Amino acid sequence: MSQEVNVLALVKGNERYIFLFDDSRRPETLRTLGRFASNTELSFSWYDAAVLSQKVRQTVPTSETRKPRFDLPLPTDNSGQDEAA
Repeated sequence: MSQEVNVLALVKGNERYIFLFDDSRRPETLRTLGRFASNTELSFSWYDAAVLSQKVRQTVPTSETRKPRFDLPLPTDNSGQDEAA
């Protein structure tokens, strides 16, 4: 079984930030971006974290696209019911 690995990289001057993660580790990767941004010893900024986290979210496979939490009928949806007046 082959598992795909996502690669995310940021180059800032002489520094290189490279993140490797699979789809199951996406939330952990987002938390790591926040930890790096809050570390004052790194040049990794909150802006960098915001940009890269958006890239992480864009790598979601189409099979994992979010479904609505509730399946409510729309006001224009009769759901096969005719209103008799």
